[in-house]
Amino acid sequence: MVTRKLAPGREIFGWGMFDFANQAYTLLIITVIYGDLFTRVIVGDAPDYRYGNLLWSIALAVSALLVVVTAPLAGAIMDATRTRKAFLFASYAGTVGTTALLFFVEPGMAWLGVLLIILSNYFYGIGESFISAFLPGLGPPRALGWISGLGWGMGYVGGLVSTAFALAFLGEVSAENFDTVRWVGPFAAVFFLLAAIPTFLFVRERGRRYTLPPDQRWLTLGVSRIRSTIAGISGLRDLGWLMVSIFFVMAGIYIVISFAFIYGAQVIGWDESTRVAMFVTVQITATIGAFTFGFMQSRVGAKRVYLVTLSLWIAAIIAIWQTPALTAFLNTRFGLDWEAQHLFLFAGVLSGLSLGSSQSAGRALVGVLTPRNKAAEMFGIWGMVSKLAAVFGMLGLGLIQALFGLADAIVFCVLLFAAALGATIVVDTQRGEATALRHRDPR
Repeated sequence: MVTRKLAPGREIFGWGMFDFANQAYTLLIITVIYGDLFTRVIVGDAPDYRYGNLLWSIALAVSALLVVVTAPLAGAIMDATRTRKAFLFASYAGTVGTTALLFFVEPGMAWLGVLLIILSNYFYGIGESFISAFLPGLGPPRALGWISGLGWGMGYVGGLVSTAFALAFLGEVSAENFDTVRWVGPFAAVFFLLAAIPTFLFVRERGRRYTLPPDQRWLTLGVSRIRSTIAGISGLRDLGWLMVSIFFVMAGIYIVISFAFIYGAQVIGWDESTRVAMFVTVQITATIGAFTFGFMQSRVGAKRVYLVTLSLWIAAIIAIWQTPALTAFLNTRFGLDWEAQHLFLFAGVLSGLSLGSSQSAGRALVGVLTPRNKAAEMFGIWGMVSKLAAVFGMLGLGLIQALFGLADAIVFCVLLFAAALGATIVVDTQRGEATALRHRDPR
């Protein structure tokens, strides 16, 4: 048995810098600024914005579906050809280019916005599975928890830095400020472009390149490897159950990431200062959660940490859903004069602690339960499952809010995290790790 050695510090740093860089896209475009700009200004179907919310959901769902279709095939080819860095660079360049073009989307040009969100979110999403495919080669299984946590923690630091500058220079999301706030696309693109450079300088391409027989094509090889992986995943029972859990977790997380700030603007009715305070609160608590729970994984196990984070998520969603009612109750019961937007910050603390830690623990568990010679392929499957979950979550919430409004549609997430909790309980990490170490490439 070959023992995986811990990679050099600069390589781990370079790997983490991709998370640092791509959080500018997640936060500035999907979560904090552009999603709100798209629904309330570019589409602008006041007072309830249901059509804008639905278009936003459809754009994110379509981009995720494209990742579902292409990520496993790309992962299989990457494993065989040892071209992970080339695939990663292509996704990086695509994200930067299409994100910069968002500058040209003006009020009334909703479908151009939809197209560019589909493309940019596709390149970003498939890049997530590409960078994660390097994780199993960075150290032994026991180290993957803190390495994954370090990456997520660096990601939230990157998000904090990029969004703080954006909020300071771009101002509020409003029709009156549109000519300034539209620069969010180019700003996110340039940040991603520059911050990810260490990844391509320091991260190594490991493994031997497979020599393709004269009568075979790379596409044919990729399809055959996917078929063998799907056929053999029944022998990786614990990894299979983990993928089920990740499906429900990511469906819920994609809803929160994509609609939390839209929810704050449309349902809670917060002002600019509270929006900024919520961003800072979530970023700080997410960073603390990613680092703290990441190191805890190496001591108490990734599964235990993962279960704790799922429980935190359920509490966070209930807090989000019940913020207006709880505010009214406290004001009546204790004679207070609180506003719902201020109590909403408490839900932000719970969400932040859950956000980085749950994704970090889930990614680390996939690394532990994955055979090393199938790393890119299995993380392609992980990306496929995650994005299929996004399709399910986005369309589910989009349709529910179109019927009942966004205020009550968020409770859908409670059911998703409860289902994930149930699927995780049956995972046996010791058995799954032993199975992964015994696995041999069928090719």
